[in-house]
Amino acid sequence: MRRILGLLLVPLVIGLLALAAPSYAAPPTLPTSPFGEPTGANDWDCAPTAQRPTPVIIVHGTFGDRKSLLDDLSAAMVDRGFCVFSLDYGNRGTGEISASAKQLKKFVAKVRKATGAAKVSMVGHSQGGMMPRYYIKFLGGAKVVDDLVGLSPSNHGTTIVGDPGNPLTGALCQACDQQAAGSPFLTRLNAGDETPGKVSYTQVTTRYDEVVVPYTSAYLAEGPRTTNVTVQDLCPADLAEHVTIPMSRTAIAVTLNALTRRGPADPGFRPSC
Repeated sequence: MRRILGLLLVPLVIGLLALAAPSYAAPPTLPTSPFGEPTGANDWDCAPTAQRPTPVIIVHGTFGDRKSLLDDLSAAMVDRGFCVFSLDYGNRGTGEISASAKQLKKFVAKVRKATGAAKVSMVGHSQGGMMPRYYIKFLGGAKVVDDLVGLSPSNHGTTIVGDPGNPLTGALCQACDQQAAGSPFLTRLNAGDETPGKVSYTQVTTRYDEVVVPYTSAYLAEGPRTTNVTVQDLCPADLAEHVTIPMSRTAIAVTLNALTRRGPADPGFRPSC
């Protein structure tokens, strides 16, 4: 069923990414999910424990919201004892990415105040795996983020959007234009150190990604605080693609491995397939 859902949703996402209109002016306001919170998430009375001192923030992708596709991921982290939070941002992630990163910064401050935690970790899908890097690099996030796990993150963009900087591409979705491979936004984000601070970076990709193309563009520069993995290298029968990777048992297992150890996910980790 998840594979079928992905096949139904991916053409819609790709079509929306390619929408054309005359300018960025007055994009429509998109509704957020009416279905509430991800399983177990956004309990503002949740108290971190000595074993799990770092709350985890889920960051959705472009056209997403704080719940859709994220229940399995949230439930798995809650079951492992984490306080889990999730936010809506950027008009379903279609708005200008640096503005979305500022919304993330405010949400982090809210989570830290509610929980008393010194740091947070983040698990982001698609744009949600890349956008926190702007917060980390330019908005002071390097001091308060422990782990960043990206599930098919658009770290180096995608070739399906079209020519970066073309105002027609992002008329209704400025973030789509900014996620085109070679865009000015991504060029600035990836200049110099791609993994600044003491943050641990884990990227989980899938060979069947139809949105972040090529799928290897999700990888970050190798280093002692960076792990890049592809789910089919761990579990060849895993059919997760871009939309369904947050529900992939393989991806969730790698995420938990990253969150429950020092540093990024263990490159030698092998989940049960």
